[in-house]
Amino acid sequence: MSSTEGFSHESRDPKWVQFLLIGLTLGFVFLLLILPLGVIFWEAFRKGIKTYALALSDRNAQSAIALTLLATAISVPVNMFFGLAAAWATTKYSFRGKSLLISIIDLPFAISPVIAGLMLILLYGIHGWFGSTLQSFGLQVIFAVPGVVLATMFVTVPFVARELIPVMQEQGSEQEWAAVSLGASGWQTFVKVTLPNIRWALLYGVLLCSARAMGEFGAVSVVSSNIRGLTNTLPLQIDALYNDYNAPAAFALSSILASLSILTLIAKSWLEARIDYRSKDKEELL
Repeated sequence: MSSTEGFSHESRDPKWVQFLLIGLTLGFVFLLLILPLGVIFWEAFRKGIKTYALALSDRNAQSAIALTLLATAISVPVNMFFGLAAAWATTKYSFRGKSLLISIIDLPFAISPVIAGLMLILLYGIHGWFGSTLQSFGLQVIFAVPGVVLATMFVTVPFVARELIPVMQEQGSEQEWAAVSLGASGWQTFVKVTLPNIRWALLYGVLLCSARAMGEFGAVSVVSSNIRGLTNTLPLQIDALYNDYNAPAAFALSSILASLSILTLIAKSWLEARIDYRSKDKEELL
């Protein structure tokens, strides 16, 4: 054991430095995260349960919640399968352009969601590359539900793949080759060997993808045309209500979105604890 192993950095700093840094961190978190979140719930219930329930029972509000859940329910499984395929292709095979493919997967992180929405309009709008063809078959993408789903899918593409790629790179292919050499088929190898090793990373990626899908605003706003009761998702409906000076209803719907975010955070913390626990178990075995 080295002389510095187990020597905590905390013991080398004066107490006032520790208290200052901890205080600054807690103050920053309180002012920018906890306090605004608390205000949302305070304003949502400030005028009573009856007003809150009335806001949630509104037809447009229920339509926005349903569309948000629909877009999430479609985009998350699609991106989960894409993430699995992309992670498998980039970690198990060597081919030209692999680095470029990984960079392209990260593209939604670099592009503004508003720009993503404009790109979809240029492709699928009535005057876009494919819009007139789709219109001839009676299919409308932009300013309709399909456009909302496409925009949601675009901004959530990287999340599952980026969680799986590092894990699968670290694990290598030895276990899969061993299973194949023992007579396992490709599907058996995936189900019995690969999936158990990546399941926590996969769930973590799905969780992040879901949170991003439910909270998307920019790209969806561009392609939806903000039609209440038809193409407004929950974030768009909140914005519309607040612009109409209907703050109680806006905060009531915001509390729903905030509650979903809190549940996502709890699930995220649980998954991180599980991943850390499994990592420690592997280190002890080694």
